[in-house]
Amino acid sequence: MSNITTAVALKKKLDDLRPISKADELRIMQKFRLDWNFHSNNLEGNSLTYGETKALILFGITAQGKPLKDHLEVTGHDEAIKWVEEVLKEDRPLTENFIRQLHELILKQDYQTDAITPDGKPTKKWVRIGKYKTEPNHVLTKTGEIFYFATPEETPAKMHDLLAWYREKKEEANPILFAAEFHYRFIRIHPFDDGNGRTARILMNFILMQFGYPPVIIKTQDKANYIAALRQADAGILEPFVEYITENLIRSLEIMIKGARGEDIEEPDDLDKELAILEKRIESFDKKIELDENTIVALFEKSVVPLFRKFVASCSKFDKIYKEAGFTLHSSDPAMRGMDEEYNISRVKTEITKHTTHFAMYYRYQSIDRIGLEGFKHDSGISIDKSKSNTFLFISRTGFRIEKPYGEQLTEKEMDELVQAETKKHKEVIEQKIAELQKNKK
Repeated sequence: MSNITTAVALKKKLDDLRPISKADELRIMQKFRLDWNFHSNNLEGNSLTYGETKALILFGITAQGKPLKDHLEVTGHDEAIKWVEEVLKEDRPLTENFIRQLHELILKQDYQTDAITPDGKPTKKWVRIGKYKTEPNHVLTKTGEIFYFATPEETPAKMHDLLAWYREKKEEANPILFAAEFHYRFIRIHPFDDGNGRTARILMNFILMQFGYPPVIIKTQDKANYIAALRQADAGILEPFVEYITENLIRSLEIMIKGARGEDIEEPDDLDKELAILEKRIESFDKKIELDENTIVALFEKSVVPLFRKFVASCSKFDKIYKEAGFTLHSSDPAMRGMDEEYNISRVKTEITKHTTHFAMYYRYQSIDRIGLEGFKHDSGISIDKSKSNTFLFISRTGFRIEKPYGEQLTEKEMDELVQAETKKHKEVIEQKIAELQKNKK
């Protein structure tokens, strides 16, 4: 197998570059881990894109509209890889308990999935994490035939035999042949109800990494070749599968050698993946709404007008106290419009352009018909102004403020809070003036 000869030669080059600096090692392993997480899950039908996978792992950004299960699979798989990296440092042996723990990390929680009965009919079954299958998990092939894995009754004994084979061969076998064959033997048993492919690939890489090799990444776009190689192994021809794994190992070795030399390890398709990640990070921010005339008219009709009506209704309750009272709504000219709401509203609406960035409403009171209060006057008001951060600020004269992004309107509760801030202040100002007058009389 010429590919194995090439891989062994590259491994020697890599060993000559060791020890690799900590910074380069972290950089290399992060790339492998991100690629591994995306491709291994995507091969099994996970819907997260590479960008969504990386955004989730590095920045904790979840993908909108994607199933929770898909997010759990990615984070679980990432935890499993990190756990394997720690286990390798401890030189722990590969055991059945190790494999069950790995399966628990990958799948994270029990769930239901589609299945077929022994006679090929569709059904549902529960997937129990870390536990061997309790029902058959045979698959229906493209030709309509059923391909049989180990039965639930056979599985414990076959897993015991697999680990015995592993211990026997570990010291003498070629690591590449050994890891690839272990992968296939594990898949042939299919010990769990789900997650067997992901577990097999992690176990294969665990073995390779035990011998100082980098992990093999089976790319999702190469799924057809991966499955074809496995099908040949099912037919008793293992060599194509070993060759396939070795080809992908060579790619990983070349990346690791470049990284060990401090060189760029990005691949031709990495820019596309990075741009996809950038798009996901940008999507996590609120979408910018352009401030055009339609946006301003919507603001006026859906926030300013109903707020003005509430403002007038509440402020007018003070009218009977004063000799004079009047209100206005304006966008540019603050002149009093008189005591007609509809006139104010229609007049301001005709003034709106794409450059309108200010509205204001005022209620002016003058002179209380009582000795000592003749000169008393009060203004209530709320202003609406564009801020520097793509929002409109609604600010009462009391200082109470509410900030709303372009295109987002005030709620009823927010309107009430703005108006109540003004009327409450008005009442308090009158009470303070009366208290002062009464105090001066004493």
